[in-house]
Amino acid sequence: MGLPKAHRLRNRQDYRAVYDQGIRRYSPHLTLVALLSREQDNSVSTGETKIGISISKKVSKKAVVRNRIKRQIKGVIRSNLSKIRPGWKIVIVVKPKAVKCKYEHFLRELEELLKESKIINGY
Repeated sequence: MGLPKAHRLRNRQDYRAVYDQGIRRYSPHLTLVALLSREQDNSVSTGETKIGISISKKVSKKAVVRNRIKRQIKGVIRSNLSKIRPGWKIVIVVKPKAVKCKYEHFLRELEELLKESKIINGY
């Protein structure tokens, strides 16, 4: 089961905006790039948080492996979706070392990245 449709980052312009203007946080297996959405009048948007996952063939040539990693990351995101503040656009970039990573590692690393970038409520 994937992310709810309202929480998916879907078009190229959104990805490009996040990459160009977003803040970056790094961990051994993941890179988090996040951008707080702004409305026309420069106030912070209260819309849904949108999340995208970027995983290249450098991680693995096999689509099965890449899709397994994406499913694990989506599971971590779904479990933390209620904690994430609204109005963010987030791209999670997977590094090649992530092939050997397990679900628990993704959970711990992603939570640390979200706390470090102050995306999770209460931090």
